[in-house]
Formats: sequence, C-alpha cells, structure tokens
Amino acid sequence: MFGADFVRTFWYSGWPLVLLLFLLLVGLNVFYFDNRRLFLLLEREDWPALVQYLEHRIMKQGRYSSRLVRLLANTYLVLSDSASVISLENKVSIAKPALVEENALIFGAARILGKNYGGAVDFFAVQSRRRRHPDRDWLRWYHGFALLLDQQFSNAADLFCGLAGDSADGVVTGLSVFFLDDTLRRVVPNQGIAIAVEEGRKRVLAVLRTPAAWNREVSKIQAEVYVAIVYKYIKEAAAWLYGGRV
Repeated sequence: MFGADFVRTFWYSGWPLVLLLFLLLVGLNVFYFDNRRLFLLLEREDWPALVQYLEHRIMKQGRYSSRLVRLLANTYLVLSDSASVISLENKVSIAKPALVEENALIFGAARILGKNYGGAVDFFAVQSRRRRHPDRDWLRWYHGFALLLDQQFSNAADLFCGLAGDSADGVVTGLSVFFLDDTLRRVVPNQGIAIAVEEGRKRVLAVLRTPAAWNREVSKIQAEVYVAIVYKYIKEAAAWLYGGRV
C-alpha cells in the first residue's frame, strides 16, 4: 500500500527495533517455559510440592539465585518450618554468602518464629551494622524486637529510642515509639523514653498525617513475610498513633 521505497526505508531504519522486540518475545517465552511448573504450583498454593521443587532446583541443581532462595525461605515460613529456613541459610552461607545478607530479614525472622530469641539478637546485631543494606531500619527494628522478646528491656529501649529519633521509615518509627510507650516505659526506669516517644510520634505524624497515609505506606510492604509476622503490632501502633481512627 505504501510502496516499495517506503518499505525499504522502513526496514533499513527500523530493523534494530524489530530485532529487539523479537529477542524480548523469545526471552519471555523461554523464561515462562523454564518456570512453568513454578508458576503452576504458586497458583495452586501447593506449598509442600513447591518446597520439593525449589529444593531440587537450588540444592540438587545448584541454582542459588536470589529469587529462588527467597521464595523457598518464604515458603518454609508459610509452613511454619523455621528449622528448614536455618538449614537453608547454612547451605546458602557456603554456596553464595551474599544471599544471606540480602535476605537477612527472612533468616532472622525464622529465629524469632522458632523462639530462638537469643540467636535472633546475635543475628540481627551483626546484620543491622551493615550501613548500606536497603532494609537497615527494619533490621535495626527487628534487633530491638528480638531484645524485647529476650527480655533485654534496657537494650531494647535504647535501640527503639534511637529509631524514634533517626529512622527514615515512618512505619519503623511508629512501631518503635509504640513499643516504647506500650511496654518498655513501664519496665525501664529511663526518663529519656517519654521524650523519645513524644518526638518520635511527632516525626511520624509529620510525614504520615492521616490513617490513610499510614495504610498506604504499609500496603507497599504488606506482602513481605517479615511484615506479616508483626502485622498485628502494626495495626495496634496505628490505632495508638491516630487515637483509634484507623
């Protein structure tokens, strides 16, 4: 319809784009067929079968990718199998140590679910020192939470007071001041706690002014297992922050 000259000009100038789209289409098809069973098991929510599939790919085939390791660890937690998460961590620390740091929140949370509070304290104490970790504020908060569960109240109060004053994450700040006010102020004779609670609450409300703003922030991370574990406290913290208007 446009004539031979137009077609020749189009192919001379447009073939790189056509080639790129072709390669993208091929790549998507290869990725789908390579992971088709994985997608089917996720769709069916067949967690035991998913565990067997992932264990085979990771441990038998040696495919220690971040995506597969994270998915297997999360699946273990869905099945309340914290011991298998720790076993996976031990294998990953030998095969690909960087993945332990990358998934520190999951591996640390497994210790808490397994009621190994002392182990969780030690683990998060190390991981939360990594200043460039993208989830450092959450690692610091979980360190404080583990200290609280281990009844190291004074140390937990010090850590939560620090987060109340310097955390860049509004949800982490809100959780920290909630625990300071709800639990730690009654058991730790520290006048600085009341100041930290007041200042921390102001910092949260300056950024997340309404319950809707808080809920939007929580919704961004709600799918994460480490958030699901403490979701009850996130709701209680919101009710405390906003006077029950959530």
